[in-house]
Amino acid sequence: MTDYSVIDDRTDFETACQALAAGSGPVAVDVERASGFRYSQRAYLVQAYRRDAGVYLFDPPAIGDFTALQDAIGDAEWVFHAASQDLPSLRELGLEPTSLFDTELAARLLGWEKFGLAAVAERTLGVRLAKEHSAADWSKRPLPEEWLNYAALDVEVLLPIRDILHEALVEADRWEYARQEFEHLLDFEPKHRNEPWRRTHGLSKIKSRRDIARVRELWIARDAMASEADVAPTKILRDRDLTALAQSRVQSSDDIMRGWPKLSRADSGRLFRAYRKAGRLPVDELPSRRESGEEPRERSPFSHADLKDRVAALKSAMGELAEELTLPHDVLLQPAIVKSLAAVGRVDVPAFLAERGARDWQIQLSTPVLTKTLESLPRA
Repeated sequence: MTDYSVIDDRTDFETACQALAAGSGPVAVDVERASGFRYSQRAYLVQAYRRDAGVYLFDPPAIGDFTALQDAIGDAEWVFHAASQDLPSLRELGLEPTSLFDTELAARLLGWEKFGLAAVAERTLGVRLAKEHSAADWSKRPLPEEWLNYAALDVEVLLPIRDILHEALVEADRWEYARQEFEHLLDFEPKHRNEPWRRTHGLSKIKSRRDIARVRELWIARDAMASEADVAPTKILRDRDLTALAQSRVQSSDDIMRGWPKLSRADSGRLFRAYRKAGRLPVDELPSRRESGEEPRERSPFSHADLKDRVAALKSAMGELAEELTLPHDVLLQPAIVKSLAAVGRVDVPAFLAERGARDWQIQLSTPVLTKTLESLPRA
C-alpha cells in the first residue's frame, strides 16, 4: 500500500508545501472531481507526489487558498495523465504549471493503441491499477480509505511512467514532437459553446423549432436548478427525459409529476413554467435548427460535391501518412484543420496550418502530403 498524507487543515498544508518544495525533480499531479454528482467540474481532491517528499492528498474545500502549493511547485515540471482534464479544475484553485509532461499524450505519440492510465501503467511498470473508483463521488466526506489508496497510487506511478516514456520518445526520435505538444497544452482552454443546451443528447432528432425552444428553456431551467442545489443536472432530469418532456403536450405541472414522479412539486412547477414560456414565444424568437453565434465560415469557391471530394482526398492522404508514421491521425493533425484546408483555393499550406494552431512538427510532416494532394485536385 502506498504511504501518503491526507491534508485537510492549514498547518499540515504549510508543512506539506515545504516538503514538496524541498523534493527533487518533476511533480506528479492528479485531480479527482465529482462531475456525475455535483454541478461543477471543481476539484474535490488534488494529489501531488515528488521524489524525496512523498505523496500528499489535498482536500480543496478544507484548505481553500492554494497559493503556498503553487509557490512550492510552480517552477517544476508537472506530470499528468490527460492534462486537459485536470488543468481547468486546477486553475480554479490558482494552480498552474509552467511546464508539463502528459503521459497519455506521450503514449499516443508513440503509437500505442491503449493509452489509458491503467493500460500504460501495466505496459511500462507491470502494475495493475484498479479503476473502479474513477467515477466515484469525490465530494463525499470522509473519503473511504480504499478511495484514498486508489488516489495515492494513481499519482505515485506517474513519475516512473514519465521516465520510461521520455526515454521511449527520445529513442523513437519523437521527443521534439512531445515537447511542442506539452508546451501547447499549457494554454489549453475548454471549448466555449455559445449555446451549451444544444449538447442535449437526442436534440438532433427533434425537427420542430417549437420543441427545440422547449428543450432550450427546459435545459436553462434545469441548469439553474442544478447550480442552486450543487448537483449534476442529470440528477434532476436526464437528457432523454428532458427531450421527451419537450415533445410531450403537458398541460400542467401535475402532468409533469405524473410523467416524472421523482421530481418534486417545486421542480415540476419550475419546469412547467419553462415549458410554457417556450410555447408562448413568437415564431421569430424560436431557435434555429442549427447552432448560432459561431464564427462565419470562410466562403468556399467549390461546390458542395467538389468540397466533399476534396475533404475525402485530404483525409485519405493524411490517413495513409498517419499509418505510415504509426501516429493517430488526430494527433498528426487535427481533422478540423484538414477539413478547413479543403475549402480554400490557392493557399500557402504551412502558413494556413500555422494560423490554425498546428505545431511546427505537424506542419513539417503534413505539408508535403497536403500540398501534393491539393495539386492533384481540380482547381476552382
